[in-house]
Amino acid sequence: MEMDSFITKDGKRLRRGYTTGSCAAAASKAAAIMLLGGEELNTVWLMTPRGIGLTLEVRDIVCGDGFVSCGIVKDSGDDPDVTNGMTVYARVERIADPHAVVIDGGEGIGRVTKPGLDQPVGEAAINSTPRRMIAEALGEVMEEYGYGGGLSVVISAPAGVELAKKTFNPRLGIVGGLSILGTTGIVEPMSDEAVVETIRTELSMRAAVGKTAVLFVPGNYGADYIQNDLGIDPSVAVTTSNFIGDAFSLAAEAGFRDALLIGHIGKLVKLAGGILNTHSRWGDCRAEIFAAHAGMCGASAEVVRRIMDSAMTDDMLAILDEAGLRDAVMASVTERIEFHLAHQKTIGSLRTGAVTFSNVCGILGKTGSAEKILERIRKES
Repeated sequence: MEMDSFITKDGKRLRRGYTTGSCAAAASKAAAIMLLGGEELNTVWLMTPRGIGLTLEVRDIVCGDGFVSCGIVKDSGDDPDVTNGMTVYARVERIADPHAVVIDGGEGIGRVTKPGLDQPVGEAAINSTPRRMIAEALGEVMEEYGYGGGLSVVISAPAGVELAKKTFNPRLGIVGGLSILGTTGIVEPMSDEAVVETIRTELSMRAAVGKTAVLFVPGNYGADYIQNDLGIDPSVAVTTSNFIGDAFSLAAEAGFRDALLIGHIGKLVKLAGGILNTHSRWGDCRAEIFAAHAGMCGASAEVVRRIMDSAMTDDMLAILDEAGLRDAVMASVTERIEFHLAHQKTIGSLRTGAVTFSNVCGILGKTGSAEKILERIRKES
């Protein structure tokens, strides 16, 4: 069932979609209603964390002894996604534990094999927000029907076995299928052109009121960091998404003197390799970059190998900590980030800077001009 909700970007009318997490929660809710209520459903209603309600068609209903299974078809709207049109299934059955909700993954849902991801090793790759959505939906159904037992739900997506090969899941240590994702439940479509034009517009508005320095953050991690750790209102910052190189070029075009980027090392380490569009489709190389700099700083072959086998940057940093090399490697990585930001052909005389951090380690690196640019941003704010 298509979602009838739209946004306008750069004059284009783009249709929203809904996430695999919403599909899993809606299928779980529908199966639970049919299990406890005894009647088949054609549609099910779900409120997403984004505050947008969905009415979704229920497919492939199977009722058995003590269980019900059904599916919801994923609709990505006008956002390109390999999971568009895939059916996400939920099989719900009664269990004895009072009011318990037990969630697991079945066919086509990946298993976590490396630490540092959203779920622990061994768990199904069903992320925290979808798990919460499923648990809340089933809790509401149990309360509505006065059911005092518990429910077990297994999420599956048979097509995910093959589709996962087109994603970075195997490299991240998620094997056997896809991840069930989504923090808002809604897919907001954005073409590349639309994102860049949004950045251009925000910069033009700031330049028009006399701002000479601009603060960039790639997304929510950066916004949370500047608010919680630096005391800066996130509205001061311009969100670049993955278009970091474009953002700096547009800042120069708009006449800014200074531009500072503050972001999580998991994204910004790519800049040290000259990757200025950090979307995974243009390249990853996080492990390769850390491994190369570790080698230059004297790391053993075993340390380099362990870094190359790691899925997450926090794991890489932990390995460097063990080897006593984190500070040296981060200094080396930061120097290359500074080089690639400053040597873009399209930035002219714009002074650039960057600050990297991790949620575990705090600040990891600052380029030479970062503090001076941050001071100017504070004054202009």
